[in-house]
Amino acid sequence: MYDPTRLAALVAVAEAGSITRAAARLGYTAPALSQQLSKLEREAGAALLVRHHRGARLTAAGELLAGRARRVLDEMDQARHELARLSGLSGGRLRVGTFVTAGIHLLPPVLTAFRRAHPDVELAVTDYEPPAGVAAVAAGDVDLALTHAYEPASADPLPSGVSAEPLLVEELVLVTAPGQMLSEGSGPLPVAELAGRPLISSAPEHPPRRGVERALAEAGATPAVVCESPGYALVCALVSAGIGVAVVPEMVAAMSPAPLAVRRLEPPAFRRTISVAHRGDRNTTAATTLTALLRGGFGRASAMQGPVS
Repeated sequence: MYDPTRLAALVAVAEAGSITRAAARLGYTAPALSQQLSKLEREAGAALLVRHHRGARLTAAGELLAGRARRVLDEMDQARHELARLSGLSGGRLRVGTFVTAGIHLLPPVLTAFRRAHPDVELAVTDYEPPAGVAAVAAGDVDLALTHAYEPASADPLPSGVSAEPLLVEELVLVTAPGQMLSEGSGPLPVAELAGRPLISSAPEHPPRRGVERALAEAGATPAVVCESPGYALVCALVSAGIGVAVVPEMVAAMSPAPLAVRRLEPPAFRRTISVAHRGDRNTTAATTLTALLRGGFGRASAMQGPVS
Protein backbone atom coordinates (compact mmCIF):
# COMPACT_ATOMS: atom_id res chain seq x y z
CA MET A 1 0.00 0.00 0.00
CA TYR A 2 1.58 3.27 -1.14
CA ASP A 3 1.32 6.44 0.94
CA PRO A 4 -1.04 8.88 -0.90
CA THR A 5 1.17 11.81 0.11
CA ARG A 6 4.16 10.25 -1.64
CA LEU A 7 2.08 9.43 -4.68
CA ALA A 8 0.98 13.06 -4.83
CA ALA A 9 4.64 14.10 -4.60
CA LEU A 10 5.54 11.88 -7.57
CA VAL A 11 2.68 13.32 -9.65
CA ALA A 12 3.80 16.85 -8.75
CA VAL A 13 7.35 16.15 -9.95
CA ALA A 14 6.00 14.59 -13.14
CA GLU A 15 3.99 17.75 -13.83
CA ALA A 16 6.61 20.28 -12.71
CA GLY A 17 9.68 18.55 -14.15
CA SER A 18 11.70 19.51 -11.09
CA ILE A 19 11.80 18.54 -7.42
CA THR A 20 12.37 22.19 -6.47
CA ARG A 21 9.36 23.43 -8.44
CA ALA A 22 7.20 20.56 -7.21
CA ALA A 23 8.19 21.30 -3.60
CA ALA A 24 7.26 24.97 -4.01
CA ARG A 25 3.89 23.97 -5.48
CA LEU A 26 3.16 21.64 -2.56
CA GLY A 27 4.48 24.02 0.09
CA TYR A 28 7.42 21.83 1.18
CA THR A 29 11.20 22.14 1.09
CA ALA A 30 13.05 20.41 -1.74
CA PRO A 31 15.08 18.15 0.65
CA ALA A 32 11.88 17.08 2.40
CA LEU A 33 10.15 16.24 -0.87
CA SER A 34 13.23 14.38 -2.10
CA GLN A 35 13.21 12.34 1.10
CA GLN A 36 9.59 11.33 0.55
CA LEU A 37 10.33 10.34 -3.05
CA SER A 38 13.24 8.18 -1.87
CA LYS A 39 10.86 6.41 0.53
CA LEU A 40 8.42 5.85 -2.33
CA GLU A 41 11.21 4.33 -4.42
CA ARG A 42 12.00 1.93 -1.58
CA GLU A 43 8.30 0.99 -1.35
CA ALA A 44 8.14 0.45 -5.12
CA GLY A 45 11.43 -1.44 -5.26
CA ALA A 46 12.46 0.51 -8.36
CA ALA A 47 14.08 3.80 -9.35
CA LEU A 48 11.31 6.27 -10.16
CA LEU A 49 13.34 9.39 -10.94
CA VAL A 50 16.52 10.38 -12.71
CA ARG A 51 17.85 13.56 -11.13
CA HIS A 52 19.94 15.95 -13.25
CA HIS A 53 21.18 19.53 -13.05
CA ARG A 54 18.10 20.89 -14.83
CA GLY A 55 15.56 19.06 -12.71
CA ALA A 56 14.29 15.49 -12.72
CA ARG A 57 12.57 13.12 -15.13
CA LEU A 58 10.59 10.00 -14.45
CA THR A 59 11.89 6.56 -15.35
CA ALA A 60 9.61 4.08 -17.08
CA ALA A 61 8.66 2.74 -13.64
CA GLY A 62 8.01 6.29 -12.45
CA GLU A 63 5.78 7.04 -15.44
CA LEU A 64 3.79 3.86 -14.82
CA LEU A 65 3.32 4.58 -11.11
CA ALA A 66 2.53 8.27 -11.70
CA GLY A 67 -0.21 7.34 -14.17
CA ARG A 68 -1.77 4.96 -11.67
CA ALA A 69 -1.31 7.50 -8.88
CA ARG A 70 -3.28 10.14 -10.78
CA ARG A 71 -6.23 7.78 -11.04
CA VAL A 72 -5.99 6.78 -7.38
CA LEU A 73 -5.85 10.40 -6.21
CA ASP A 74 -8.75 11.37 -8.50
CA GLU A 75 -10.81 8.50 -7.11
CA MET A 76 -10.04 9.60 -3.55
CA ASP A 77 -11.14 13.17 -4.35
CA GLN A 78 -14.33 11.84 -5.94
CA ALA A 79 -15.01 9.70 -2.87
CA ARG A 80 -14.64 12.74 -0.60
CA HIS A 81 -17.07 14.65 -2.81
CA GLU A 82 -19.67 11.88 -2.77
CA LEU A 83 -19.35 11.37 1.00
CA ALA A 84 -19.82 15.10 1.52
CA ARG A 85 -23.03 15.06 -0.46
CA LEU A 86 -24.27 12.10 1.59
CA SER A 87 -23.60 14.09 4.76
CA GLY A 88 -25.39 17.16 3.39
CA LEU A 89 -22.24 19.26 2.93
CA SER A 90 -23.22 20.64 -0.47
CA GLY A 91 -23.69 24.35 0.17
CA GLY A 92 -23.30 27.13 2.71
CA ARG A 93 -20.30 29.23 3.59
CA LEU A 94 -17.09 28.51 5.50
CA ARG A 95 -15.17 31.45 6.98
CA VAL A 96 -11.50 30.78 7.75
CA GLY A 97 -9.02 32.97 9.60
CA THR A 98 -5.28 32.56 9.12
CA PHE A 99 -1.96 34.31 9.69
CA VAL A 100 0.54 35.07 6.95
CA THR A 101 2.99 32.13 7.20
CA ALA A 102 0.30 29.47 7.41
CA GLY A 103 -1.83 31.27 4.85
CA ILE A 104 0.95 31.19 2.28
CA HIS A 105 2.70 27.87 2.94
CA LEU A 106 0.23 25.49 4.61
CA LEU A 107 -3.39 26.48 4.06
CA PRO A 108 -3.66 26.55 0.22
CA PRO A 109 -3.23 22.78 -0.41
CA VAL A 110 -5.74 22.04 2.36
CA LEU A 111 -8.27 24.46 0.87
CA THR A 112 -7.65 22.90 -2.54
CA ALA A 113 -8.56 19.47 -1.15
CA PHE A 114 -11.64 20.94 0.54
CA ARG A 115 -12.77 22.72 -2.65
CA ARG A 116 -12.35 19.56 -4.73
CA ALA A 117 -14.47 17.58 -2.30
CA HIS A 118 -17.03 20.32 -1.59
CA PRO A 119 -17.22 22.67 -4.59
CA ASP A 120 -20.60 24.09 -3.54
CA VAL A 121 -19.34 25.50 -0.22
CA GLU A 122 -18.38 29.18 -0.45
CA LEU A 123 -14.96 29.90 1.10
CA ALA A 124 -13.95 33.18 2.73
CA VAL A 125 -10.41 33.67 4.08
CA THR A 126 -9.38 36.56 6.36
CA ASP A 127 -5.91 37.47 7.64
CA TYR A 128 -5.62 37.75 11.44
CA GLU A 129 -2.30 38.24 13.20
CA PRO A 130 -2.40 35.97 16.31
CA PRO A 131 -4.01 36.06 18.73
CA ALA A 132 -6.68 38.12 16.90
CA GLY A 133 -7.96 35.04 15.05
CA VAL A 134 -8.95 33.37 18.32
CA ALA A 135 -10.98 36.44 19.27
CA ALA A 136 -12.62 36.35 15.83
CA VAL A 137 -13.73 32.75 16.43
CA ALA A 138 -15.14 33.72 19.84
CA ALA A 139 -17.02 36.65 18.29
CA GLY A 140 -18.44 34.48 15.52
CA ASP A 141 -16.67 36.44 12.77
CA VAL A 142 -15.04 33.24 11.43
CA ASP A 143 -15.84 29.54 11.83
CA LEU A 144 -12.25 28.59 12.62
CA ALA A 145 -8.83 30.24 12.61
CA LEU A 146 -5.21 29.20 12.39
CA THR A 147 -3.18 30.70 15.19
CA HIS A 148 0.18 30.19 16.88
CA ALA A 149 1.91 30.30 20.24
CA TYR A 150 5.62 30.55 21.00
CA GLU A 151 7.85 28.99 23.65
CA PRO A 152 9.13 30.27 25.94
CA ALA A 153 6.01 32.27 26.78
CA SER A 154 3.14 32.39 29.21
CA ALA A 155 0.01 30.82 27.74
CA ASP A 156 -3.06 33.03 27.37
CA PRO A 157 -6.40 31.45 28.38
CA LEU A 158 -8.83 30.72 25.56
CA PRO A 159 -12.15 32.61 25.42
CA SER A 160 -15.20 30.74 26.64
CA GLY A 161 -16.54 28.32 24.02
CA VAL A 162 -13.35 28.23 21.97
CA SER A 163 -11.14 25.16 21.62
CA ALA A 164 -7.64 25.01 20.15
CA GLU A 165 -6.15 21.89 18.57
CA PRO A 166 -2.37 21.79 17.94
CA LEU A 167 -1.52 20.92 14.34
CA LEU A 168 2.22 21.45 13.96
CA VAL A 169 5.13 22.09 16.33
CA GLU A 170 8.30 23.54 14.81
CA GLU A 171 11.61 24.66 16.27
CA LEU A 172 12.81 28.23 16.09
CA VAL A 173 16.17 28.30 14.32
CA LEU A 174 18.97 30.81 13.86
CA VAL A 175 19.23 32.43 10.43
CA THR A 176 22.29 34.36 9.25
CA ALA A 177 23.62 35.68 5.97
CA PRO A 178 25.45 32.93 4.04
CA GLY A 179 29.15 32.87 4.86
CA GLN A 180 28.91 34.58 8.23
CA MET A 181 30.88 33.06 11.09
CA LEU A 182 27.86 31.62 12.90
CA SER A 183 26.82 29.80 9.73
CA GLU A 184 30.06 27.82 9.50
CA GLY A 185 29.33 25.17 12.13
CA SER A 186 27.57 21.92 11.36
CA GLY A 187 25.92 21.21 14.72
CA PRO A 188 23.46 23.03 16.96
CA LEU A 189 24.66 26.41 18.19
CA PRO A 190 24.56 27.05 21.95
CA VAL A 191 22.25 29.97 22.65
CA ALA A 192 25.03 31.54 24.73
CA GLU A 193 26.98 32.03 21.47
CA LEU A 194 24.48 34.75 20.54
CA ALA A 195 25.85 37.00 23.30
CA GLY A 196 26.97 40.26 21.76
CA ARG A 197 25.75 39.29 18.28
CA PRO A 198 23.69 41.85 16.35
CA LEU A 199 20.10 40.58 16.47
CA ILE A 200 17.16 41.50 14.27
CA SER A 201 14.60 41.76 17.06
CA SER A 202 11.28 40.50 15.68
CA ALA A 203 8.31 42.54 16.89
CA PRO A 204 9.31 42.72 20.58
CA GLU A 205 5.93 44.20 21.49
CA HIS A 206 4.06 41.43 19.66
CA PRO A 207 2.44 39.27 22.40
CA PRO A 208 3.36 35.82 21.03
CA ARG A 209 7.05 36.77 20.66
CA ARG A 210 7.59 38.49 24.02
CA GLY A 211 8.83 35.38 25.82
CA VAL A 212 11.26 34.56 23.00
CA GLU A 213 12.57 38.13 22.90
CA ARG A 214 13.09 38.07 26.66
CA ALA A 215 15.00 34.78 26.53
CA LEU A 216 17.27 36.04 23.75
CA ALA A 217 17.99 39.21 25.73
CA GLU A 218 18.87 37.09 28.77
CA ALA A 219 21.29 35.12 26.55
CA GLY A 220 23.03 38.42 25.75
CA ALA A 221 21.90 38.90 22.14
CA THR A 222 22.12 42.61 21.30
CA PRO A 223 19.30 44.15 19.24
CA ALA A 224 20.81 45.71 16.12
CA VAL A 225 17.46 46.44 14.48
CA VAL A 226 14.04 46.39 16.08
CA CYS A 227 11.65 45.17 13.39
CA GLU A 228 8.14 46.09 14.48
CA SER A 229 6.46 44.11 11.71
CA PRO A 230 5.14 40.73 12.92
CA GLY A 231 5.73 39.38 9.40
CA TYR A 232 9.01 37.55 8.80
CA ALA A 233 9.70 38.52 5.17
CA LEU A 234 11.34 41.81 6.19
CA VAL A 235 13.28 40.11 9.00
CA CYS A 236 14.73 37.52 6.59
CA ALA A 237 15.60 40.21 4.04
CA LEU A 238 17.52 42.19 6.67
CA VAL A 239 19.36 39.06 7.81
CA SER A 240 20.25 38.11 4.24
CA ALA A 241 21.69 41.60 3.74
CA GLY A 242 24.12 40.96 6.62
CA ILE A 243 22.61 43.50 9.04
CA GLY A 244 22.17 40.97 11.83
CA VAL A 245 21.00 37.48 12.76
CA ALA A 246 17.51 36.39 13.78
CA VAL A 247 15.62 33.53 15.40
CA VAL A 248 12.64 32.48 13.29
CA PRO A 249 10.37 29.43 12.86
CA GLU A 250 11.92 26.61 10.85
CA MET A 251 9.24 26.87 8.17
CA VAL A 252 9.96 30.58 7.68
CA ALA A 253 13.66 29.83 7.19
CA ALA A 254 12.98 26.99 4.74
CA MET A 255 10.53 29.01 2.63
CA SER A 256 12.37 32.34 2.60
CA PRO A 257 13.15 33.64 -0.91
CA ALA A 258 16.14 35.54 0.54
CA PRO A 259 19.40 33.52 0.73
CA LEU A 260 19.96 32.40 4.32
CA ALA A 261 22.15 30.05 6.33
CA VAL A 262 20.27 28.10 8.99
CA ARG A 263 21.37 26.46 12.26
CA ARG A 264 19.51 24.80 15.07
CA LEU A 265 19.92 26.14 18.59
CA GLU A 266 20.99 24.28 21.72
CA PRO A 267 19.10 23.71 23.92
CA PRO A 268 16.08 23.45 21.59
CA ALA A 269 13.83 25.39 23.95
CA PHE A 270 12.48 27.78 21.32
CA ARG A 271 9.38 26.51 19.51
CA ARG A 272 6.24 27.63 17.71
CA THR A 273 3.01 25.64 17.85
CA ILE A 274 0.46 26.21 15.08
CA SER A 275 -3.10 25.40 16.15
CA VAL A 276 -6.61 25.63 14.78
CA ALA A 277 -9.10 27.48 17.00
CA HIS A 278 -12.75 26.51 16.59
CA ARG A 279 -16.04 26.33 18.49
CA GLY A 280 -15.80 22.68 19.51
CA ASP A 281 -19.15 20.91 19.61
CA ARG A 282 -20.82 23.95 18.01
CA ASN A 283 -18.81 23.62 14.81
CA THR A 284 -20.62 23.47 11.50
CA THR A 285 -20.21 20.37 9.36
CA ALA A 286 -17.99 22.38 7.01
CA ALA A 287 -15.76 23.56 9.87
CA THR A 288 -15.44 20.01 11.22
CA THR A 289 -14.53 18.72 7.76
CA LEU A 290 -11.88 21.39 7.19
CA THR A 291 -10.43 20.78 10.66
CA ALA A 292 -9.96 17.10 9.76
CA LEU A 293 -8.23 18.10 6.51
CA LEU A 294 -6.00 20.54 8.41
CA ARG A 295 -5.06 17.79 10.83
CA GLY A 296 -3.97 15.50 8.02
CA GLY A 297 -2.38 18.19 5.86
CA PHE A 298 -0.34 19.77 8.64
CA GLY A 299 0.72 16.34 9.86
CA ARG A 300 2.16 15.62 6.40
CA ALA A 301 3.86 19.01 6.36
CA SER A 302 5.50 18.21 9.70
CA ALA A 303 6.71 14.84 8.43
CA MET A 304 8.10 16.41 5.27
CA GLN A 305 10.06 19.26 6.86
CA GLY A 306 13.65 18.94 5.76
CA PRO A 307 16.61 18.60 8.10
CA VAL A 308 18.39 21.74 9.29
CA SER A 309 22.09 21.64 10.14
